[in-house]
Amino acid sequence: MTEEHAHPGPFTLAVCAEMVFRSLPFTERLKRITELGFVAEIWDWTKHDIPALARSGATFSSMTGYITGTLADDEGADELIRTARLSTTVAKELGCPRLNLHGTGLDGQGLPVLKSEGVTGAMWLKARDTLNRIADLGEEEGVTFVLENLNEAVDHPKTPFAKAADTIALVSAINRPSLKLNLDLYHAQIGEGNLIELCRRALPFIGEIQVADVPGRMEPGTGEINFPAIARALNAMGYTGVIGLEAWPAEDDELALSRFRQAFTL
Repeated sequence: MTEEHAHPGPFTLAVCAEMVFRSLPFTERLKRITELGFVAEIWDWTKHDIPALARSGATFSSMTGYITGTLADDEGADELIRTARLSTTVAKELGCPRLNLHGTGLDGQGLPVLKSEGVTGAMWLKARDTLNRIADLGEEEGVTFVLENLNEAVDHPKTPFAKAADTIALVSAINRPSLKLNLDLYHAQIGEGNLIELCRRALPFIGEIQVADVPGRMEPGTGEINFPAIARALNAMGYTGVIGLEAWPAEDDELALSRFRQAFTL
């Protein structure tokens, strides 16, 4: 990593390889991300050549931690555990420490495979039970599962347990090191706002923070979120973990990554 591309400061900066350098083959995307001084994140591992990814030289921060399944019904929970177990094998091959989960499986358009008109008390109890099983699996396999909040208004309508308040409630109820939050500030801005206080409330349970600006889901500096202020607040809170860019470049890919780095360099 050159001095020019180093990111001084308390955070590890990650970039979602699914969303940048899309004109390049996937392993070339990973090489560019690495050359620019970032660690990498991927989505559905079944769509990739895992040995090729392992040879790419990239350091992986997180990946989708299941293929199919849901949190809050018996059959879906069993399927979630089954495919999460498969995912842990891939995570270990890639040296990837965090595996991402959602309230339900999402289709190719990001829509929930099991739509929810409302979450019942029975669904909360089943989700807690499922996540306890996930935490058991994480302990057994030496990985951390992270539960991501989403937004219903724009990207993921009728997704159960979508709000950050929901994911915080579930993860704090489990309260085990093998299950943390993936606190996505793009989704939280759309769904809840008050991001700095949200970070403060979630802080004990955060495994990773993901970012993109609103509206448009592009890099910091293109929308309404004051990411430098959030970076300063996170530093003051003592957060030293991963900040992941999960955003579409507004213009040029390298410019987007530069703007991301600038926003989180103190």
